Amino acid sequence: MSKTYADFLIDTLAKQGVRHIYGLVGDSLNPIVDAVRRHKDMEWIHVHNEESAAFAAGAESLVTGELAVCAASCGPGNTHLVQGLYDAHRNGARVLALATHIPREEIGTGFFQETHPQEVLKECSGYIEVAHTAKQGQRILHTAIQNSIGNKQVSTLVIPGNIAAENVDEPVSGGVVARKKGQMIPDAADVDKLVAAIDKTEKITLFVGAGSAGAHDEIIDLATHLHAPIGHALGGKEVIQYDNPYDVGMSGLLGYGACYDACQDADLLLMLGTDFPYVDFLPDGSDVVIAQVDNNPEHLGRRAVLSHAICGDVLPTVNALLEKTKKKTDRSFLDAMLKKHERELTHVVDAYTKNVEKHTPIHPEFLADQIDELLDDDAVVTVDTGMCNVWAARYINPTGRNRVIGSWKHGTMANALPQAIGVQQADRNRQVVSFSGDGGLAMLMGELLTVRRNNLPVKTVVFNNSSLGMVKLEMLVEGMPEFGTDHDGVDYAGAAEALGIPSVRITDPKKARQQLKEALEMDGPVLIDVITDPNALSMPPTLEFEQLKGFALAAGRTVLDGGVGKMLSMARSNLRNIPRP
Repeated sequence: MSKTYADFLIDTLAKQGVRHIYGLVGDSLNPIVDAVRRHKDMEWIHVHNEESAAFAAGAESLVTGELAVCAASCGPGNTHLVQGLYDAHRNGARVLALATHIPREEIGTGFFQETHPQEVLKECSGYIEVAHTAKQGQRILHTAIQNSIGNKQVSTLVIPGNIAAENVDEPVSGGVVARKKGQMIPDAADVDKLVAAIDKTEKITLFVGAGSAGAHDEIIDLATHLHAPIGHALGGKEVIQYDNPYDVGMSGLLGYGACYDACQDADLLLMLGTDFPYVDFLPDGSDVVIAQVDNNPEHLGRRAVLSHAICGDVLPTVNALLEKTKKKTDRSFLDAMLKKHERELTHVVDAYTKNVEKHTPIHPEFLADQIDELLDDDAVVTVDTGMCNVWAARYINPTGRNRVIGSWKHGTMANALPQAIGVQQADRNRQVVSFSGDGGLAMLMGELLTVRRNNLPVKTVVFNNSSLGMVKLEMLVEGMPEFGTDHDGVDYAGAAEALGIPSVRITDPKKARQQLKEALEMDGPVLIDVITDPNALSMPPTLEFEQLKGFALAAGRTVLDGGVGKMLSMARSNLRNIPRP
């Protein structure tokens, strides 16, 4: 019995473990949707914007490590995919995008809804090809899946609608797919040169990124061996901050603590698995020896002037350094940075702990801190771009089991809710909380219908300050009067109730913790609408305006007024590890 190419496509995806596809039905996509309908192991997840489909697939892949799939119809459907695919591709998600197309014979004629998806989606795909025939489409399907899984990237198949409906008499298969890459071992000579530099250097700082995943314990051992403080980029927070007695905080736009000073005051900065983009926060390489370890050679040296470039995975490199370097005896630099870190956090925590129960609208940092204390140990928090990024970066503390997912590299609005959909669809028993800014939620609020329709137990927390807070801050630190950032208040709790989603509206900080607790414990979806202070943005008075070099330097070198929650307790705890005379 012959099958259509669409049938073959869905069968192949099912064999790879895919159990659902996110998308919005329509015209050229219909043969594929119909194949989903007829397949016993596949489900169609109807969203209300194709960019949400891509966001959801990307987030699902990030938490499962597996292939996730989204789909769109021709023309506008494909162009809607762009935002979500950019985010998934830059985040390293294993996503296959099915971008259906107008009929093959109409391509190039100016046909209704004609675009050229292979051009439009090229920059947000690591692999993209057009299925010109059903037989050729079978072969490139395998290649697309292998590229997504093996290279942690988006692959896009462009499929004309009539090709999807074409019969395949003799299905061909690409066979098995390689699931993992082997370890990349660094060059021994390069490691030996770095060992020599470390051995003659006393003040060493480790700066950790997302590429250090799987090497937590070994990095802690190396820090112990070298008496080195450990800072991290935002992507490295969940990798290294937990169970870390040498933590000095985070650098970058959302930074806090002593990380910046630890990097600048070191004699040698060892960057581990980070492609940290904000060069203003890195030493210039003239006074500090900089070494970078990364398994992608394209990342080496594009942010800082390196003295040592190590191409390899972090784990085998750190193990080699542990084996070959001499143990340090002087921990004065480490102790000084730990003390400074504790002082910095003490200063900023005071800003939100003093009379906080009387402060209305509610401090957003107080809200984030309360949520962190109430979360399950393995919860997943999805985070909108903007001030929600600030609060999540500083208050959601890694446990080694939880996850925080945001648009870290693409920086788009409206990502949190659709990403929460993808995470919750992958595991309905895991606690999933969306940190949604009111601006981000408004942009894709239709996805609340997706949450309701699928009865996903997502808890959507709206930081409702009637303002685009991060944009306001950008204007203020540039010396511009704020303009176009504020708007009339919106009752998101009422809107959610109208859509059939239970909600709670929080305005009193004295009641906030109990209301949050009750809402998080409810079955099914809940929207938690919290009226927060739009003016929780002011910079510390110690920073002179003439010192600002745009928003990046202003927001990253210093701390926005607000606290960092339990990280202060961690910093104080780490001080107890300093030997007393």
